[in-house]
Amino acid sequence: MRKVSSRPMKTQLDSSKGGPPEAPSPPRTDRSRRRAAPDNGPRPGPLYILPAVLFFGLFAVVPLILVVVLSFSSWPGFGSIEWTGWDNWQRLINDGRVLESTRITLMLTALTWITQTPMAIGIGVWAAGQQRNRAILSSIFFLPLLLSSAAIAVLFHRFLDPNFGMARDLGPLIGFPDGNILGTSHGAFLTVLFVSAWQWVPFHSLLYQAGARNIPTTLYDAAIIDGANRWDMFWRISLPQLRHTIVTSSVIMIVGSLITFETVLLLTGGGPGGATRILPYLMYTAGFEQFEMGYASAIATVLVVVATAISLVIVRFSGFTKMRSTLEGM
Repeated sequence: MRKVSSRPMKTQLDSSKGGPPEAPSPPRTDRSRRRAAPDNGPRPGPLYILPAVLFFGLFAVVPLILVVVLSFSSWPGFGSIEWTGWDNWQRLINDGRVLESTRITLMLTALTWITQTPMAIGIGVWAAGQQRNRAILSSIFFLPLLLSSAAIAVLFHRFLDPNFGMARDLGPLIGFPDGNILGTSHGAFLTVLFVSAWQWVPFHSLLYQAGARNIPTTLYDAAIIDGANRWDMFWRISLPQLRHTIVTSSVIMIVGSLITFETVLLLTGGGPGGATRILPYLMYTAGFEQFEMGYASAIATVLVVVATAISLVIVRFSGFTKMRSTLEGM
């Protein structure tokens, strides 16, 4: 007797009910099995971010609120706080030193980004390659990262001393016949710019080195087959692939230059004649030399607003919020 399969019987039963025959279901692939598999793992909840929120609120939000509140008061740093309303803010608007310090701060920030970004990109892309002695040269170049800002400022201050340092020999070669580089307004400003670059270009070069090493080598292989040289590969492959790194480095660099303090304090003291008196240094003198903590808090609030506004503008107009991957096939 011939054996009857169960599938035709099921079809006949479905037909007897008056409905159309049931179509066979398609075979389930591995991807569909993965999608259908239940996810029994732990799901992130509010408790996972609670430590970070508490840390940020305790050490960032709370001090910022206290500074804003203190800007409406008069307090010498000890004793009781006397509320003065908008007196500090009216004084800040009419203070010519604040406007001049703001101009110097923005100029220093702009020149810092213009000078440090190309150097950091070039060194970072070079360090990501396979050149001979690359590791040794990179280690020597990154040595400034091991020193503090105060130590670097004291070092260059001794180095540029017109009486005992090397400024007497170096000055005539760069346009300062008497060697008094820090005694002129443009010399002091350029020195602060140079010392800042000497210290922080290695850090930003590390960012670009990491970004350049994540670029797929197949892009360069295809460009070599098409006859592209190194300069073309840099402009058409490396630089476009590093655009997210450029935005990240720019935000860190600009915010860092806005809050530069130790270098100016120990290297130039805000001089000569206020040529390097930036907003953080003006805030320091108002609070810890003139004992006007309320007025210093108002200056600090302005500095926070300027830094936040510049950061938001960079992120907004750079397209960084989309965070699309630049890797091949991603």
